[in-house]
Amino acid sequence: MLDVNALRADFPILAREVNGKPLVYLDNGASAQKPQVVIDAVTQAYAHEYANVHRGLHYLSNLATDKYEAVRGTVARFLNAGSEDEIVMNSGTTEGINMISYGWAAAHLQPGDEIILSVMEHHANIVPWHFLRERQGVVLKWVETDVNGDLDPAAVLAAIGPRTRLIAVTQLSNVLGTVVDVKSICDGARAHGVPVLVDGSQAAVHMPVDVRDIGCDFYAITGHKLYGPSGSGAIYISKERMAEMRPFMGGGDMIRDVHRDTITYNTPPLMFEAGTPGIVQTIGFGVALEYMMQIGMDNIAAHETRLRDYARDRLDGLNWVNVQGQSADKAAIFSFTLDGAAHAHDISTVLDKKGVAVRAGHHCAQPLMDHLGLSATTRASFAMYNTTEEVDVLVDALELCHSLFA
Repeated sequence: MLDVNALRADFPILAREVNGKPLVYLDNGASAQKPQVVIDAVTQAYAHEYANVHRGLHYLSNLATDKYEAVRGTVARFLNAGSEDEIVMNSGTTEGINMISYGWAAAHLQPGDEIILSVMEHHANIVPWHFLRERQGVVLKWVETDVNGDLDPAAVLAAIGPRTRLIAVTQLSNVLGTVVDVKSICDGARAHGVPVLVDGSQAAVHMPVDVRDIGCDFYAITGHKLYGPSGSGAIYISKERMAEMRPFMGGGDMIRDVHRDTITYNTPPLMFEAGTPGIVQTIGFGVALEYMMQIGMDNIAAHETRLRDYARDRLDGLNWVNVQGQSADKAAIFSFTLDGAAHAHDISTVLDKKGVAVRAGHHCAQPLMDHLGLSATTRASFAMYNTTEEVDVLVDALELCHSLFA
Protein backbone atom coordinates (compact mmCIF):
# COMPACT_ATOMS: atom_id res chain seq x y z
CA MET A 1 0.00 0.00 0.00
CA LEU A 2 1.32 3.42 -0.95
CA ASP A 3 2.60 5.56 1.97
CA VAL A 4 1.36 8.91 0.70
CA ASN A 5 2.91 10.96 3.52
CA ALA A 6 6.35 9.53 2.83
CA LEU A 7 5.78 10.05 -0.88
CA ARG A 8 4.86 13.70 -0.41
CA ALA A 9 8.23 14.35 1.22
CA ASP A 10 9.82 13.55 -2.16
CA PHE A 11 8.13 16.60 -3.72
CA PRO A 12 9.57 19.83 -2.27
CA ILE A 13 6.94 22.11 -3.78
CA LEU A 14 4.17 20.41 -1.79
CA ALA A 15 5.55 21.92 1.41
CA ARG A 16 5.00 25.51 0.29
CA GLU A 17 2.09 27.85 0.97
CA VAL A 18 -0.01 29.83 -1.51
CA ASN A 19 -1.91 32.89 -0.32
CA GLY A 20 -1.02 31.96 3.24
CA LYS A 21 -2.56 28.48 2.89
CA PRO A 22 -0.91 25.08 2.42
CA LEU A 23 -0.72 24.30 -1.28
CA VAL A 24 -3.33 21.80 -2.46
CA TYR A 25 -2.19 21.02 -5.99
CA LEU A 26 -5.07 19.60 -8.06
CA ASP A 27 -3.93 20.63 -11.53
CA ASN A 28 -2.13 17.38 -12.26
CA GLY A 29 -4.06 16.76 -15.47
CA ALA A 30 -2.24 19.76 -16.93
CA SER A 31 1.19 19.04 -15.45
CA ALA A 32 2.45 17.07 -12.45
CA GLN A 33 4.96 18.24 -9.87
CA LYS A 34 8.53 16.91 -9.81
CA PRO A 35 10.15 14.69 -7.17
CA GLN A 36 13.55 15.63 -5.78
CA VAL A 37 15.25 12.77 -7.64
CA VAL A 38 14.20 14.32 -10.95
CA ILE A 39 15.27 17.79 -9.85
CA ASP A 40 18.63 16.38 -8.73
CA ALA A 41 19.13 14.49 -11.99
CA VAL A 42 18.47 17.62 -14.05
CA THR A 43 20.80 19.69 -11.85
CA GLN A 44 23.53 17.05 -12.02
CA ALA A 45 23.29 16.82 -15.80
CA TYR A 46 23.54 20.57 -16.32
CA ALA A 47 26.13 21.25 -13.60
CA HIS A 48 28.51 18.33 -14.03
CA GLU A 49 27.70 16.15 -17.05
CA TYR A 50 26.42 18.29 -19.88
CA ALA A 51 27.57 17.77 -23.47
CA ASN A 52 25.88 17.07 -26.79
CA VAL A 53 24.96 13.47 -27.54
CA HIS A 54 25.98 11.14 -30.36
CA ARG A 55 28.51 13.58 -31.80
CA GLY A 56 31.58 13.57 -29.58
CA LEU A 57 34.18 11.02 -28.58
CA HIS A 58 35.14 12.78 -25.37
CA TYR A 59 34.14 11.64 -21.89
CA LEU A 60 31.26 14.05 -21.28
CA SER A 61 29.66 13.36 -24.66
CA ASN A 62 29.89 9.62 -24.11
CA LEU A 63 28.41 9.99 -20.62
CA ALA A 64 25.51 12.15 -21.84
CA THR A 65 24.89 9.78 -24.74
CA ASP A 66 24.82 6.73 -22.48
CA LYS A 67 22.37 8.40 -20.07
CA TYR A 68 20.17 9.70 -22.89
CA GLU A 69 20.02 6.40 -24.75
CA ALA A 70 19.32 4.47 -21.54
CA VAL A 71 16.00 6.32 -21.32
CA ARG A 72 14.85 4.60 -24.52
CA GLY A 73 15.09 1.28 -22.72
CA THR A 74 13.36 2.73 -19.65
CA VAL A 75 10.41 3.87 -21.77
CA ALA A 76 10.26 0.46 -23.45
CA ARG A 77 10.03 -1.21 -20.01
CA PHE A 78 7.47 1.32 -18.79
CA LEU A 79 5.22 0.59 -21.78
CA ASN A 80 6.22 -3.09 -22.13
CA ALA A 81 7.26 -2.53 -25.72
CA GLY A 82 8.88 -5.43 -27.54
CA SER A 83 12.07 -3.48 -28.23
CA GLU A 84 13.63 -0.13 -27.40
CA ASP A 85 13.95 0.35 -31.17
CA GLU A 86 10.16 0.93 -31.17
CA ILE A 87 10.60 4.03 -28.99
CA VAL A 88 11.09 7.47 -30.55
CA MET A 89 12.12 10.18 -28.10
CA ASN A 90 10.55 13.62 -28.51
CA SER A 91 9.29 16.69 -26.67
CA GLY A 92 5.94 15.13 -25.74
CA THR A 93 2.65 13.85 -27.06
CA THR A 94 1.98 16.84 -29.31
CA GLU A 95 5.20 16.28 -31.25
CA GLY A 96 4.61 12.54 -31.28
CA ILE A 97 1.15 12.75 -32.83
CA ASN A 98 2.27 15.39 -35.33
CA MET A 99 5.08 13.03 -36.31
CA ILE A 100 2.56 10.29 -37.08
CA SER A 101 0.32 12.73 -38.96
CA TYR A 102 3.14 13.86 -41.23
CA GLY A 103 5.46 10.87 -41.24
CA TRP A 104 2.86 8.11 -41.65
CA ALA A 105 -0.68 9.36 -42.34
CA ALA A 106 0.13 12.10 -44.87
CA ALA A 107 2.11 9.59 -46.91
CA HIS A 108 -0.65 6.97 -46.93
CA LEU A 109 -4.01 8.79 -46.94
CA GLN A 110 -5.77 10.05 -50.04
CA PRO A 111 -8.64 12.55 -50.44
CA GLY A 112 -11.79 10.96 -49.03
CA ASP A 113 -9.93 8.60 -46.70
CA GLU A 114 -11.22 8.68 -43.13
CA ILE A 115 -9.79 9.07 -39.63
CA ILE A 116 -12.05 8.11 -36.71
CA LEU A 117 -11.83 10.25 -33.56
CA SER A 118 -13.76 10.30 -30.31
CA VAL A 119 -15.40 13.53 -29.20
CA MET A 120 -13.27 13.37 -26.02
CA GLU A 121 -9.95 13.96 -27.75
CA HIS A 122 -7.46 16.58 -26.61
CA HIS A 123 -6.57 19.15 -29.25
CA ALA A 124 -3.16 17.47 -29.58
CA ASN A 125 -5.02 14.49 -31.04
CA ILE A 126 -7.30 16.60 -33.20
CA VAL A 127 -5.37 19.46 -34.79
CA PRO A 128 -2.79 17.28 -36.62
CA TRP A 129 -5.66 15.44 -38.31
CA HIS A 130 -7.31 18.75 -39.24
CA PHE A 131 -4.09 19.55 -41.08
CA LEU A 132 -4.74 16.51 -43.25
CA ARG A 133 -8.38 17.50 -43.70
CA GLU A 134 -7.35 20.96 -44.88
CA ARG A 135 -4.38 19.93 -47.01
CA GLN A 136 -5.30 16.50 -48.36
CA GLY A 137 -9.08 16.24 -48.18
CA VAL A 138 -9.09 13.63 -45.41
CA VAL A 139 -12.46 13.14 -43.69
CA LEU A 140 -12.74 13.21 -39.89
CA LYS A 141 -15.45 10.94 -38.43
CA TRP A 142 -16.52 11.56 -34.83
CA VAL A 143 -17.84 9.07 -32.28
CA GLU A 144 -19.73 10.50 -29.30
CA THR A 145 -19.84 9.36 -25.69
CA ASP A 146 -22.93 8.14 -23.89
CA VAL A 147 -24.76 9.99 -21.11
CA ASN A 148 -22.22 8.83 -18.50
CA GLY A 149 -19.27 9.92 -20.59
CA ASP A 150 -18.31 6.37 -21.58
CA LEU A 151 -17.03 5.55 -25.07
CA ASP A 152 -18.43 2.27 -26.36
CA PRO A 153 -15.76 0.36 -28.35
CA ALA A 154 -18.57 -1.10 -30.46
CA ALA A 155 -19.58 2.41 -31.52
CA VAL A 156 -16.01 3.16 -32.59
CA LEU A 157 -15.77 -0.06 -34.55
CA ALA A 158 -19.19 0.53 -36.12
CA ALA A 159 -17.85 3.78 -37.58
CA ILE A 160 -15.25 1.89 -39.63
CA GLY A 161 -16.00 2.05 -43.34
CA PRO A 162 -14.19 1.07 -46.55
CA ARG A 163 -12.24 4.36 -46.52
CA THR A 164 -11.18 4.25 -42.84
CA ARG A 165 -7.40 4.42 -42.58
CA LEU A 166 -6.78 5.26 -38.91
CA ILE A 167 -8.44 5.38 -35.51
CA ALA A 168 -6.98 7.97 -33.11
CA VAL A 169 -8.34 7.77 -29.57
CA THR A 170 -7.41 8.67 -26.02
CA GLN A 171 -7.11 5.98 -23.37
CA LEU A 172 -8.24 8.39 -20.64
CA SER A 173 -10.16 11.63 -21.03
CA ASN A 174 -8.42 14.66 -19.52
CA VAL A 175 -11.85 16.23 -18.87
CA LEU A 176 -14.22 13.42 -17.89
CA GLY A 177 -11.71 10.96 -16.46
CA THR A 178 -13.29 8.26 -18.64
CA VAL A 179 -11.09 5.20 -19.18
CA VAL A 180 -11.46 3.86 -22.72
CA ASP A 181 -11.24 0.15 -23.54
CA VAL A 182 -8.57 0.68 -26.18
CA LYS A 183 -7.68 -3.01 -26.24
CA SER A 184 -11.13 -3.91 -27.59
CA ILE A 185 -10.88 -1.09 -30.13
CA CYS A 186 -7.47 -2.33 -31.28
CA ASP A 187 -8.66 -5.94 -31.48
CA GLY A 188 -11.65 -4.97 -33.61
CA ALA A 189 -9.71 -2.54 -35.78
CA ARG A 190 -7.07 -5.15 -36.53
CA ALA A 191 -9.74 -7.39 -38.04
CA HIS A 192 -10.47 -4.56 -40.48
CA GLY A 193 -6.80 -3.82 -41.13
CA VAL A 194 -7.09 -0.35 -39.56
CA PRO A 195 -4.17 0.98 -37.46
CA VAL A 196 -4.86 2.60 -34.08
CA LEU A 197 -3.08 5.52 -32.43
CA VAL A 198 -3.61 5.81 -28.67
CA ASP A 199 -3.06 9.09 -26.84
CA GLY A 200 -1.69 7.87 -23.52
CA SER A 201 -0.88 11.27 -22.03
CA GLN A 202 -3.33 10.86 -19.15
CA ALA A 203 -3.62 7.08 -18.87
CA ALA A 204 0.09 6.34 -18.46
CA VAL A 205 0.17 8.47 -15.30
CA HIS A 206 -2.61 6.62 -13.54
CA MET A 207 -2.39 2.95 -14.53
CA PRO A 208 -0.05 0.26 -15.86
CA VAL A 209 0.29 0.35 -19.65
CA ASP A 210 1.16 -2.66 -21.82
CA VAL A 211 1.28 -1.72 -25.50
CA ARG A 212 1.74 -5.33 -26.57
CA ASP A 213 -1.40 -6.35 -24.71
CA ILE A 214 -3.31 -3.33 -26.03
CA GLY A 215 -2.20 -4.13 -29.56
CA CYS A 216 -1.95 -0.52 -30.74
CA ASP A 217 0.23 0.72 -33.57
CA PHE A 218 1.17 4.01 -31.91
CA TYR A 219 1.15 5.08 -28.23
CA ALA A 220 2.14 8.60 -27.18
CA ILE A 221 3.22 9.78 -23.73
CA THR A 222 4.45 13.11 -22.39
CA GLY A 223 7.08 13.66 -19.70
CA HIS A 224 5.72 16.63 -17.79
CA LYS A 225 2.54 14.75 -16.85
CA LEU A 226 4.63 11.78 -15.69
CA TYR A 227 6.45 13.75 -12.99
CA GLY A 228 9.27 14.53 -15.41
CA PRO A 229 10.54 17.73 -17.06
CA SER A 230 8.57 19.65 -19.65
CA GLY A 231 9.86 19.24 -23.19
CA SER A 232 10.28 15.47 -22.82
CA GLY A 233 8.29 12.49 -23.99
CA ALA A 234 8.20 9.52 -26.32
CA ILE A 235 6.03 7.62 -28.73
CA TYR A 236 5.85 3.87 -29.23
CA ILE A 237 5.62 2.89 -32.89
CA SER A 238 5.26 -0.75 -33.88
CA LYS A 239 8.02 -2.01 -36.16
CA GLU A 240 5.48 -2.61 -38.92
CA ARG A 241 4.32 1.01 -38.91
CA MET A 242 7.79 2.41 -38.40
CA ALA A 243 8.92 0.70 -41.60
CA GLU A 244 6.13 2.55 -43.43
CA MET A 245 7.10 6.02 -42.18
CA ARG A 246 9.02 8.81 -43.83
CA PRO A 247 11.22 11.22 -41.82
CA PHE A 248 9.37 13.90 -39.91
CA MET A 249 12.15 16.52 -39.74
CA GLY A 250 15.57 16.72 -41.34
CA GLY A 251 19.03 17.31 -39.91
CA GLY A 252 21.34 16.03 -37.21
CA ASP A 253 21.29 12.37 -36.27
CA MET A 254 18.50 11.34 -38.61
CA ILE A 255 21.03 11.03 -41.47
CA ARG A 256 23.98 8.79 -42.32
CA ASP A 257 25.40 10.67 -45.31
CA VAL A 258 24.59 13.98 -46.95
CA HIS A 259 26.04 15.04 -50.31
CA ARG A 260 25.09 17.57 -52.95
CA ASP A 261 22.94 15.15 -54.91
CA THR A 262 22.17 12.32 -52.47
CA ILE A 263 21.16 11.66 -48.89
CA THR A 264 21.07 8.46 -46.83
CA TYR A 265 18.88 8.32 -43.73
CA ASN A 266 19.76 6.72 -40.44
CA THR A 267 17.94 3.61 -39.29
CA PRO A 268 14.83 3.94 -37.07
CA PRO A 269 14.28 5.14 -34.44
CA LEU A 270 17.10 7.66 -34.97
CA MET A 271 15.67 8.47 -38.39
CA PHE A 272 12.86 10.27 -36.56
CA GLU A 273 15.02 12.23 -34.10
CA ALA A 274 16.46 15.18 -35.98
CA GLY A 275 18.71 17.77 -34.39
CA THR A 276 19.97 18.13 -30.85
CA PRO A 277 17.32 16.59 -28.59
CA GLY A 278 16.18 17.68 -25.16
CA ILE A 279 19.13 15.89 -23.58
CA VAL A 280 18.72 16.92 -19.97
CA GLN A 281 14.92 16.87 -20.14
CA THR A 282 15.03 13.31 -21.44
CA ILE A 283 17.47 12.20 -18.73
CA GLY A 284 15.10 13.66 -16.12
CA PHE A 285 12.17 11.95 -17.85
CA GLY A 286 13.89 8.58 -17.50
CA VAL A 287 14.47 9.17 -13.79
CA ALA A 288 10.78 10.06 -13.36
CA LEU A 289 9.69 6.82 -15.01
CA GLU A 290 12.10 4.81 -12.87
CA TYR A 291 10.69 6.57 -9.81
CA MET A 292 7.12 5.61 -10.78
CA MET A 293 8.07 2.01 -11.53
CA GLN A 294 9.84 1.76 -8.17
CA ILE A 295 6.66 2.89 -6.40
CA GLY A 296 4.68 0.49 -8.58
CA MET A 297 2.00 1.43 -11.08
CA ASP A 298 -0.47 -0.93 -9.39
CA ASN A 299 0.13 0.85 -6.07
CA ILE A 300 -0.37 4.24 -7.71
CA ALA A 301 -3.59 3.07 -9.38
CA ALA A 302 -4.96 1.63 -6.11
CA HIS A 303 -4.24 4.83 -4.17
CA GLU A 304 -5.82 7.02 -6.83
CA THR A 305 -8.88 4.76 -6.95
CA ARG A 306 -9.37 5.32 -3.21
CA LEU A 307 -8.98 9.07 -3.78
CA ARG A 308 -11.49 8.96 -6.63
CA ASP A 309 -14.07 7.16 -4.55
CA TYR A 310 -13.65 9.53 -1.61
CA ALA A 311 -13.80 12.63 -3.81
CA ARG A 312 -16.82 11.29 -5.65
CA ASP A 313 -18.68 10.70 -2.38
CA ARG A 314 -17.84 14.19 -1.08
CA LEU A 315 -18.80 15.93 -4.33
CA ASP A 316 -22.00 13.90 -4.66
CA GLY A 317 -23.00 15.36 -1.30
CA LEU A 318 -23.03 18.84 -2.85
CA ASN A 319 -26.23 18.92 -4.90
CA TRP A 320 -25.25 22.22 -6.47
CA VAL A 321 -22.06 20.76 -8.01
CA ASN A 322 -22.54 19.29 -11.48
CA VAL A 323 -19.78 16.79 -12.25
CA GLN A 324 -19.33 16.06 -15.95
CA GLY A 325 -18.72 12.39 -16.68
CA GLN A 326 -20.11 9.69 -14.41
CA SER A 327 -18.29 6.64 -15.72
CA ALA A 328 -18.13 3.98 -13.01
CA ASP A 329 -14.43 3.30 -13.60
CA LYS A 330 -13.28 6.85 -14.27
CA ALA A 331 -9.94 8.17 -13.07
CA ALA A 332 -9.61 10.72 -10.27
CA ILE A 333 -10.42 13.65 -12.56
CA PHE A 334 -13.47 15.79 -11.82
CA SER A 335 -14.65 18.53 -14.17
CA PHE A 336 -17.64 20.43 -12.86
CA THR A 337 -19.84 23.48 -12.92
CA LEU A 338 -21.75 25.07 -10.06
CA ASP A 339 -25.41 26.04 -10.01
CA GLY A 340 -25.79 29.78 -10.41
CA ALA A 341 -23.84 32.34 -12.40
CA ALA A 342 -20.31 31.44 -11.33
CA HIS A 343 -17.93 31.07 -14.27
CA ALA A 344 -15.17 28.47 -14.13
CA HIS A 345 -12.58 31.26 -13.94
CA ASP A 346 -14.35 32.80 -10.93
CA ILE A 347 -14.45 29.45 -9.17
CA SER A 348 -10.77 28.85 -9.84
CA THR A 349 -9.89 32.29 -8.47
CA VAL A 350 -11.77 31.71 -5.21
CA LEU A 351 -10.23 28.25 -4.79
CA ASP A 352 -6.78 29.74 -5.33
CA LYS A 353 -7.35 32.07 -2.38
CA LYS A 354 -7.67 28.91 -0.28
CA GLY A 355 -4.45 27.49 -1.70
CA VAL A 356 -6.26 25.06 -4.02
CA ALA A 357 -4.82 24.92 -7.54
CA VAL A 358 -7.29 23.74 -10.20
CA ARG A 359 -7.75 24.29 -13.93
CA ALA A 360 -10.52 26.35 -15.54
CA GLY A 361 -11.51 26.54 -19.20
CA HIS A 362 -12.16 24.15 -22.07
CA HIS A 363 -9.09 22.03 -21.23
CA CYS A 364 -8.01 21.84 -24.90
CA ALA A 365 -11.10 19.73 -25.60
CA GLN A 366 -13.55 22.07 -27.34
CA PRO A 367 -15.38 19.37 -29.35
CA LEU A 368 -16.21 17.71 -26.03
CA MET A 369 -17.36 21.02 -24.55
CA ASP A 370 -19.60 21.51 -27.57
CA HIS A 371 -20.98 18.01 -27.03
CA LEU A 372 -21.68 18.80 -23.37
CA GLY A 373 -23.22 22.18 -24.20
CA LEU A 374 -20.67 24.02 -22.06
CA SER A 375 -18.08 26.69 -22.70
CA ALA A 376 -15.88 25.82 -19.71
CA THR A 377 -15.61 23.75 -16.56
CA THR A 378 -13.47 23.77 -13.45
CA ARG A 379 -11.28 20.67 -13.19
CA ALA A 380 -9.72 19.08 -10.12
CA SER A 381 -7.30 16.34 -11.17
CA PHE A 382 -5.56 14.16 -8.61
CA ALA A 383 -2.15 12.49 -8.51
CA MET A 384 -0.37 9.88 -6.43
CA TYR A 385 0.73 12.47 -3.85
CA ASN A 386 -2.75 13.85 -3.13
CA THR A 387 -4.68 12.94 0.02
CA THR A 388 -8.25 12.63 1.27
CA GLU A 389 -7.56 15.61 3.53
CA GLU A 390 -6.93 17.67 0.40
CA VAL A 391 -10.30 16.53 -0.95
CA ASP A 392 -11.84 17.98 2.19
CA VAL A 393 -10.04 21.29 1.62
CA LEU A 394 -11.41 21.35 -1.94
CA VAL A 395 -14.95 20.73 -0.71
CA ASP A 396 -14.67 23.45 1.93
CA ALA A 397 -13.44 25.89 -0.72
CA LEU A 398 -16.32 24.94 -3.01
CA GLU A 399 -18.79 25.62 -0.22
CA LEU A 400 -17.30 29.11 0.03
CA CYS A 401 -17.81 29.51 -3.73
CA HIS A 402 -21.41 28.44 -3.37
CA SER A 403 -22.03 30.98 -0.63
CA LEU A 404 -20.51 33.73 -2.78
CA PHE A 405 -22.16 32.93 -6.11
CA ALA A 406 -25.45 31.21 -5.28
